[in-house]
Amino acid sequence: MNWLATTFARRALLALFALGVLSATTMDGRADQGSTLPPQTYGEDEIVTAGHQFFGSVSGGLASVVERAFSQFGEPNGYILGEEGSGAFVAGARFGEGHLYTRNAGTHKIFWQGPSVGWDFGGDGARTMMLVYDLPSIEAIYNRFLGVNGSAYLVGGVGMTVLTNHDIVVVPVRAGVGARLGINMGYLKFTDKPTWNPF
Repeated sequence: MNWLATTFARRALLALFALGVLSATTMDGRADQGSTLPPQTYGEDEIVTAGHQFFGSVSGGLASVVERAFSQFGEPNGYILGEEGSGAFVAGARFGEGHLYTRNAGTHKIFWQGPSVGWDFGGDGARTMMLVYDLPSIEAIYNRFLGVNGSAYLVGGVGMTVLTNHDIVVVPVRAGVGARLGINMGYLKFTDKPTWNPF
């Protein structure tokens, strides 16, 4: 009798354990599916509308530049609106500040700065929109992003360049006083606090 009760108890415990493992596996599977969903992105019309509101009367070529960015990289999962100042005579520096907008992680204050070296002359003060692609987390933006040579594109007073850090792509779109879309080998460093050190 005791042997029968012990065997039954063992089988019951094994069944409960198996049920628990199956339940946990199902829950983990659901969690994994949820975490691998594509990030919430912004459509081209949304970006163009936000850009027109931000740039105002100097946004003549904005739609063409944004269309070029979307055709190359698709829909961004974040964007930055801000202002910056820069100057160069072969070597130069750029400083800016603004806000990073995301659908699923809110809005964050952000600063950027960086040097540039190359065939690059002039100065400007510009409003800047930056499209951000494949950003896995807010912390991932706080890095140095290198410029892609030959990526400058200018239409109607609005220009774009391309910056990368591993899989993350940042596409600054600028409109403002002056022109500074030279061929350069610079980078931008994004921070959560202002600094005067461009390096």
